[in-house]
Amino acid sequence: MLKIITVPNSILSSPTKPVIDFDKKLEKIIEEMKITLEAQTDPPGVGLAANQVGINLSLFIIKPTKKSKIEIFANPKIIKTIFQKNYSSKKIPEKKNLRLEGCLSIPKIWGPIKRAQKILLEYQDIKGKKQIKWFSGFKAVIIQHEVDHLNGILFTQRSIEQNQKLYKEKNNKLEEIKI
Repeated sequence: MLKIITVPNSILSSPTKPVIDFDKKLEKIIEEMKITLEAQTDPPGVGLAANQVGINLSLFIIKPTKKSKIEIFANPKIIKTIFQKNYSSKKIPEKKNLRLEGCLSIPKIWGPIKRAQKILLEYQDIKGKKQIKWFSGFKAVIIQHEVDHLNGILFTQRSIEQNQKLYKEKNNKLEEIKI
């Protein structure tokens, strides 16, 4: 099993290199990433970028639920985003859009991040074939989080950019972190 890199580590804040060779070596990396992701239980992982396990490649996998099949994304680019339209009351969509996000590379830290509800993603599959596909809901959130990883951006940076609060998990409770 691969070791998950945690902050601070420069590989997490540096953009990754494109995947060029779609070969047996890449398949082995992906298999090891799958084992690593599925082994995460506290909290369970729903996505894992290659740089989170010390591999400098533009590659990530997602598994939104325990029963989901793992999906693989190489060289992803978000080409369109759709945010929820505003309703007459500003409070409802804002609270609805902000779920607490966490990260395997930043243990026990959580924060709300406003993400697009629908994204159009261009990427390559495990064979190197180019795909263009819409994703929505939780899958879209995970993909945005993982694409950020590949660009050297951590969710805590997004939280600060959006003037959101960050929380530290302590004794199964969340305590606000003073920034």
